[in-house]
Amino acid sequence: MALAAAAGHRVILVTATRGEHGEPVPGVLRDGEQLWERRVVETHAAAEALGVERVAFLGYVDSGMMGEPTNDDPACFWQADLDEAAERLATILRDEGADVLTVYDDHGGYGHPDHIQVHRVGHRAAELAGVAVVYEATMNRDAIRRAMAEVTAEMTADIGEDQAERMERVVEEEFGSPEALITHGVDVTSVLAAKRAAMVAHASQIADDSWFLQMDDETFGRAFGTEWFIRVGAPRAEGAAMGGDLFAGVPVS
Repeated sequence: MALAAAAGHRVILVTATRGEHGEPVPGVLRDGEQLWERRVVETHAAAEALGVERVAFLGYVDSGMMGEPTNDDPACFWQADLDEAAERLATILRDEGADVLTVYDDHGGYGHPDHIQVHRVGHRAAELAGVAVVYEATMNRDAIRRAMAEVTAEMTADIGEDQAERMERVVEEEFGSPEALITHGVDVTSVLAAKRAAMVAHASQIADDSWFLQMDDETFGRAFGTEWFIRVGAPRAEGAAMGGDLFAGVPVS
């Protein structure tokens, strides 16, 4: 998003929910403040850091993690009617004359029900609004495993056992997508300061002492300096290089 904005594209951030059922960092909320209220403020602050020009909420309730009772709430995004939700997004896409849409991959990166629903709703909305270029944001599963195998052991002493175990689960579980399915690896090192600022803005989700924010610049760059995408309908030929620009051929607005 920051790269697109810096290149002169109009960037719109649409979120399905306000994150009502997240797990806030202890002590971050003021007395009487609801988590969704803080998440809205944080979303706008992060968007500003990235150069996003418009933030829109589709108005659904957070579904919580997969398998939780909150998945059954009729108002939650997981339970949303596909065409109704897609039309809400399609209305925004038409209003903006969107050229490119990014959604999550088919398992939402790591299985979150709302992320999976974003995948479904986003694809349908693109059909309804006639957006031809759709990318699925994902994580490079193979690159993660290679990197984690190198750094987990040496970082355990610095980050503590709990966070080291969490990192190990990233290696073990089916996070992201296999490298062979990924079509684009976008170098975002030029905007890492904005990316870190956007992460800092989400104080209810990422504590100041989190390993995400305690990394030095070099380590942060290795961890977050590339973002991965799958171009829908345009698979990468075996052995072909990945693309590096999601907006190739798209005129600046």
